[in-house]
Amino acid sequence: MAGPLKGLRIIEMVGIGPGPFCAMMLSDMGAEVIRIDQKRGSAKSVLPGQGTRCDVLARGRRSLAIDLKQPGAAALVLRLVARADALIEGYRPGVMERLGLGPDVCLERKPALVYGRMTGWGQTGPLASAAGHDLNYIALSGALHAMGRPGTPPPPPLNLVGDFGGGAMMLAFGVVCALLEARSSGRGQVVDAAMTDGAALLTAMIYGFKAAGAWSNRRGANLLDGGAHFYDSYACADGKYLAIGPIEPQFYALLLEVCGITDPDFSAQMDAARWPELKAKFAAVFRTRSRDQWCALMAGTDVCFAPVLDLDEAPEHPHNRARQTFIDIAGVVQPAPAPRFSRTPPGVPSPPAAAGEHSDAILADWGCSSEEISALRAAGLF
Repeated sequence: MAGPLKGLRIIEMVGIGPGPFCAMMLSDMGAEVIRIDQKRGSAKSVLPGQGTRCDVLARGRRSLAIDLKQPGAAALVLRLVARADALIEGYRPGVMERLGLGPDVCLERKPALVYGRMTGWGQTGPLASAAGHDLNYIALSGALHAMGRPGTPPPPPLNLVGDFGGGAMMLAFGVVCALLEARSSGRGQVVDAAMTDGAALLTAMIYGFKAAGAWSNRRGANLLDGGAHFYDSYACADGKYLAIGPIEPQFYALLLEVCGITDPDFSAQMDAARWPELKAKFAAVFRTRSRDQWCALMAGTDVCFAPVLDLDEAPEHPHNRARQTFIDIAGVVQPAPAPRFSRTPPGVPSPPAAAGEHSDAILADWGCSSEEISALRAAGLF
């Protein structure tokens, strides 16, 4: 792989969801990331498509399958650690230590190693050892309460806020920060990425709004949570949806003009007390045309709109096609690596590997002789 992280070697202790997403991001940017999978058949996942070409989060990496509970497994991983720049893991606190692969042991073997750890609750605190998932972590951070309609429970925002935004992306950022620091200091360190911390950080602006008296704990009563009539999605005549967001007065005025709205009530844009009434009026307006008719009417203007596309429509939108926002890998349509780089663009990732598909090749590339590989295989390590 090409890309700005080319030349870095990273070990991924394979887990679920956010761990592979972090590894995918680093691999997409050109790092050589090897997956330490469990031996085939040793574990089953509740996630659909895992271990197949549909396992998009596994793209771009080679796989080495090791039975980590076998004698000698930790020594083999530590041998790889000695040649790595970073290691990332997403197990519960204490699991890596019990495997003989905790940060103290790994940093003793490679003092400049960056040891990235991602959990829901963090490595410390009263909940550190508790089970949980994305929804639980964002609930504790305050993020979940701020989402949704008034009078209804907060809806799960997929697993984008905790697993991927507050977890995987924060770990990727932390690992790259620590790698930059290690270049000057020659010393590695542990990166403790907790999804509760990351999800809380994502709400920084909202906490600022609240401190300024501009945000209420009431859902659906604020500028960006669907409370404002000019920042929401509306059903159209065909049952599809249009998202509008003209916050700035000049864009709001343009929306009214394009929609042919002359009702003087709409001049009270920032009067929050009028928002429910104006939202009902907007809803009636947008039900008069189909989604695509509204898009054709608004095209080329600054009314701040977009069609609400489903997962089949989004890859086909002209803007996404022009930017190649989606790519096809082994017959699976998926998001392309992001962001973009002018001088060191990443290449197209390889398809997901089967567990253990590259065991021999990885060990050879990372310093094991053919005799050693044969002995390790005979011992049942992989």
